[in-house]
Amino acid sequence: MLNVHTDKVLRAITDDGAFRVIACDTTATVRGAIAAQKPATPELMRTFADLLTGAVLVRDSMSPEHRLQAILQGDNPRSRMIADTHPDGSTRGLIQLPADVVEMPMLTNGLLQIARTLNNGSLHQGVVQVPAGSTRVSPAFMSYMHDSEQTVTMIAVGCHLVNGEVVAAGGYMVQLLPELAEGPLMVMTERLKDFEDIVPLLARGRASPAELLAETLYGMPYTTVGEREVCFGCRCSPERLAQSLASLPRSDIESLMEDGKPLEIECDYCCKHYEFTTQDLHSLIDAN
Repeated sequence: MLNVHTDKVLRAITDDGAFRVIACDTTATVRGAIAAQKPATPELMRTFADLLTGAVLVRDSMSPEHRLQAILQGDNPRSRMIADTHPDGSTRGLIQLPADVVEMPMLTNGLLQIARTLNNGSLHQGVVQVPAGSTRVSPAFMSYMHDSEQTVTMIAVGCHLVNGEVVAAGGYMVQLLPELAEGPLMVMTERLKDFEDIVPLLARGRASPAELLAETLYGMPYTTVGEREVCFGCRCSPERLAQSLASLPRSDIESLMEDGKPLEIECDYCCKHYEFTTQDLHSLIDAN
């Protein structure tokens, strides 16, 4: 039986102010999202897990106090995944594939879109193409950080599966801070070549956030500057659904009551079932 543990995100900065590193363990978060979405193949599971982990890292880097969504589109524009992560750490995901499709290749026309809330309440969106021929999500996140945020960033995310079960998931992000000299940049780039694929570390149980910080910043004095928890969590609730139903035209709500049966709704993200009786629907009309 898999152990239950708390996922964490750690942030650190080198004492010389050259680099910022964010490392995370998303094992339980990924398990929860996969249990809800039930991806059909190991490859789809890994891609979904990496999208969730990447979204957590980017939110903590760019928008820690606001919501962020990462939307990955495959070569087929009708195939996509969504990672939705919030400032309280709750994170959920969604897989949308055409009927009878179980894979989501992104070798030629894959796209990654990031939508995040800014401090003034407006929405910032950026879209990048998944690097041609790539079967991994990390290069797409790095392209987004470089093209849309003008930040040189190295990202590695991974998920270790055994017999179709998530044993470990996580990743790291290294950002180069302003006015960095070329020497430290070259040293860090060369060092991270050994950690472009972190799945071997995950498989050895050596990819906790603290261990990832120690590995990526080996020999460089650094200070941990923040820690927060992350978990699988959905924002759905009877109240939220009632508000959505109440926004429908009166005629639409009345049509939902015509057969006299309760209205059953399932959340696409967490698959939780909700039921609204005809009396509940009547009350929505009365409230309007």
